[in-house]
Amino acid sequence: MPAFEPASASEPAFEFASAPEPTSEPRIGHGRDRHGRDRTDQRAAALRSLDRMHRLAPGDAERSALRVAVITEYMPYARYVAGRYGVHGQAAEDVLQSAYVGLVKAVDHFDPDFGTAFLTFATPTILGELKRYFRDTTWAVHVPRRIQELSSELRDATETLSQDLNRAPTVSELAVLLAADPGEVADAIGATGLHAVGSLDVPAATEDGAGSMPGDLMGADDRGIQNVIDRETLRPLLATLSAREKEILLMRFFRSMTQTEIGQELGVSQMQVSRLLTGILGRLRTHADGDAR
Repeated sequence: MPAFEPASASEPAFEFASAPEPTSEPRIGHGRDRHGRDRTDQRAAALRSLDRMHRLAPGDAERSALRVAVITEYMPYARYVAGRYGVHGQAAEDVLQSAYVGLVKAVDHFDPDFGTAFLTFATPTILGELKRYFRDTTWAVHVPRRIQELSSELRDATETLSQDLNRAPTVSELAVLLAADPGEVADAIGATGLHAVGSLDVPAATEDGAGSMPGDLMGADDRGIQNVIDRETLRPLLATLSAREKEILLMRFFRSMTQTEIGQELGVSQMQVSRLLTGILGRLRTHADGDAR
């Protein structure tokens, strides 16, 4: 049965990978469980099993049985650590599985002869696995690993500097504390909101409960902008043409007349009209390209 339960139902929830590292072994495993059994005795028994497990050779049948028993005994504590992140819904199961992975690693790598209490060793191991989960799976867009790591460190750094300075820290001050480039810190600050993104197909909230789709409110490229640029580029160039050249362009491109019709209007052959148009357009194109450069 579970040997470890939260000491208080009001334990704070921590966001994503920003839970503080414990400085001492948590006060969990004391008193009695819900069935009236002494949790201290259960904890002592689990620790004895853990110590014996590590003194048996790998592959020993008893070692395997002890390993399963120890992991099972400490699973409530892994659930407790995972629960402090306050994740709900479908993602909560993934968070819990990550905590269990951290617990298994802690049981397998714990050294009883090192002189460290098991929970003191297991807690950062479980937290590390949880942070790895949040770092690798909870970003809505691709964020470079370095920026992910800085983003997870920003909360503690901001709180520390805010207490020391009695004001909000600047990017440069955060960069010094985090031993990072100010540009990277600025990117990390911008990335803190990228764990989730809104849908363009969900109506924007309004007081009357109705609203337009965000996608409908977003701007788009105006194809007429390029026409404005072309027109303003050609305006001074057209002013350099003769009256006859302007008339030819007017008939061809605004009245949609054929070269034969233009020739009849001007009293010249269609071939001459073709050469005139080629020459006019070539000069305009050359001058427009020169202005663009």
